[in-house]
Amino acid sequence: MAVRLKLDLCGVKVSLRQWSRFAREERDQLLQLACDTPASSAAYRAYVSGIIETRTGAKADAIPVESDPQWRDESCVPAQVSAYFTAQDLPPLSLRQWIELSPLQRFVLIKLTRPNHHNDNFLPALQEFGLLSR
Repeated sequence: MAVRLKLDLCGVKVSLRQWSRFAREERDQLLQLACDTPASSAAYRAYVSGIIETRTGAKADAIPVESDPQWRDESCVPAQVSAYFTAQDLPPLSLRQWIELSPLQRFVLIKLTRPNHHNDNFLPALQEFGLLSR
């Protein structure tokens, strides 16, 4: 999910088919490379686009980069997250719990609570984040 966050930040879509063709070293590099400034984001985009083209012969697909993603907002728990907790018969996430999560953890919860998606990793993520007793 750390690479997925970086892909969202730099605006590149990688399909599962494309990802499966990446070498282990390339995947590791994508995890290690920075993507937190405009310059590093552009370099990351160029690197992953190059891998896609080399491994698949296709151009990388662009995705829109959110200017103010919900996972960065610590002022409220997103409605999507709250609704998903309710749908799973779980107590709602408190604002304090949301604030105490790392940005990556908040990103993961946004991704795992999207409507119309089967999210097998939701409960394991809650356990990993200390939000659900085992």
